[in-house]
Amino acid sequence: MPADLAVLCPGHLGLPAAQAATAAGIGTVGFTSDPRAAARLNAGRPPSDGSLSTGDLRRMLAAGFRATSDPAVLGRVRTALICAPTPPGHDHAPDLTALRAAASDLAPRLRPRTLVVLESAVTPGTTENVLRPLLEAGSGLRAGRDFHLAHAPARTDPDPAPAPRGTHHGAGPRVIGGLTSACTEAAAAFYGRLTDKVVRARGLAEAEAVKVLETNARHVGIALANEMAVLCHDLGIDLWDVVRCAETRPPGLQHLRPGPGVGGHTMPLLPPGRRLPLADLARQTNARMPAYVTRRAAALLNEHGKSARGARVLLLGVTARPDRPDEQGAPAHEIARRLLDLGAHLTYHDPFVTDWRVRGTPVPRADTFYEAAANADLTVLLQHHSTFDLQGLAAKAPLLLDTQGATPAGAAHRL
Repeated sequence: MPADLAVLCPGHLGLPAAQAATAAGIGTVGFTSDPRAAARLNAGRPPSDGSLSTGDLRRMLAAGFRATSDPAVLGRVRTALICAPTPPGHDHAPDLTALRAAASDLAPRLRPRTLVVLESAVTPGTTENVLRPLLEAGSGLRAGRDFHLAHAPARTDPDPAPAPRGTHHGAGPRVIGGLTSACTEAAAAFYGRLTDKVVRARGLAEAEAVKVLETNARHVGIALANEMAVLCHDLGIDLWDVVRCAETRPPGLQHLRPGPGVGGHTMPLLPPGRRLPLADLARQTNARMPAYVTRRAAALLNEHGKSARGARVLLLGVTARPDRPDEQGAPAHEIARRLLDLGAHLTYHDPFVTDWRVRGTPVPRADTFYEAAANADLTVLLQHHSTFDLQGLAAKAPLLLDTQGATPAGAAHRL
């Protein structure tokens, strides 16, 4: 099947985008400048970030998807999606290094009437003021006249259980905004093949600002829940009973759930040179949670006659998301460092992580779930994978701290 779409940077954003397009019958190629990464994808080995399962990738390959490091393919497609990672950089603003590299790969091969869409998480003005000049300078074409340029913020869920087979990131409503009205309609026509609902933003900046609002709203909600966790513990209130009751209020408060910290690729978006005081405060609040969890762990050990120094501590679940191998930004790393600084002896158990290092040093992996919990002075549940038998864990662990509120009431000390 000839490629009609190129997805640049087939990673945690690009692979779900390619999956959605392939499922819709669109001939899709994933472009990466790394030949080894392309070879791994073509061999059916997805990245370790959990963006796609092995089964999903193999179904995509069977349907015609291919990865390549040959930039010549970029000159033979009608649509190009740029899904470059934009991790927090200076002043917590998105680092655009990978985006600029993708634009430099695409620009010399850009053909007239091509649709270029940026899906990366960026702050308002990036598509027009950063991507557009790179594409125009490298191609000699003019955006809005010779080729279409649009932004469509990715709608991947940062806190999901794995999606059921047959679903993908294109299944929900998609927001699109173009440089011109014609650009918007070209993008709407493309995304109309992937989803039943396309929402047209007024322009590029409005579409970019959607991601700023959605991302920061999530972090503000989590920060409020984390503040409630500290308050409820200090007042002797059952936080998780409060959460359970609050979630019954339509339309619900499902995002107001505390935890040991906020991991994953969806970090707060703070525009360069601008301040969003509430979002910045939320980021600071959530960043304090690993230290709070460490203090709670040390306090529990003290209450049971043990010092953190020399204590055997088992960490359960060290990934950023449940049932995924993604470790990007996982709070487990900072919690482990703090416990090690207190003199604790660490082991960990995670079915998705076979080799885990803190400060470059391997942490012993406990292969036997129940035996490790029984032998530990303290077990800390940091991520709730569906394979964990929490009822059995509570019965085996002499002391259990649950940071996810996943254990039955009364079975553990909960955040």
